[in-house]
Amino acid sequence: MVEIRRGGPDDLPAVMAMLDGAVAWLDASGRTGQWGSEPFSADEGRTTRIADRLRDHEVWVAEVGGEPAGVLTHAPEPPDYVSAADEPELYVTLLVTSRSFTGRGVGSALLDHAREQARRLGVELVRVDCYAGGDGRLVRYYEGNGFTPVRRFEVGEWPGQLLADRVAPATTAG
Repeated sequence: MVEIRRGGPDDLPAVMAMLDGAVAWLDASGRTGQWGSEPFSADEGRTTRIADRLRDHEVWVAEVGGEPAGVLTHAPEPPDYVSAADEPELYVTLLVTSRSFTGRGVGSALLDHAREQARRLGVELVRVDCYAGGDGRLVRYYEGNGFTPVRRFEVGEWPGQLLADRVAPATTAG
C-alpha cells in the first residue's frame, strides 16, 4: 500500500538516489536524451536545484512499507521556461519513482495526491511538463494518468511537452 507523507529538505538523499537510479535505468535502456548518462548527484548544479525545490516547493513522499518509493513536488507557478497560466494552478515540478517500486502505482498515487491538493487549495488546473523526445513514452505515461498535451516546447535542444488536467472543485456538504 502506498502512503503519502509531507516531505522536505531532509529527503534530499532519498530523492537524489531515486534520480540517480532513474538516470542509470534510462542510460541502460539507451534513452539518455532526457537526463543524460551521468548521475544527478555527480552534478552540483542539479543537486542544488533539487535541494532548492525541496526547500521552496511543496514536497510529498510516497512510501511503501515505510521505505521512500517516490517523490512529487509542486508549486503555484511553472518554471521559467513555461508561460504562466491565466488562472491559478498547481504545477508539478518533479515526479520521480524509485526503480525498486516501478509498476506499483506510486507515480499515479502521487499525481492523484497532487489533484487532491489542488482541490484543497481551490485550484482547478494542474499542469506538468516532461521530456517529449525519444519514443514519447513519458508523454504517454502522463496521458495515461489523465493529463492532456497542451503544447510542445524546447529548452535548448531538450524537447518538452506541457500537459494539463482539470480537477473539479471541492464540494462542501450542505
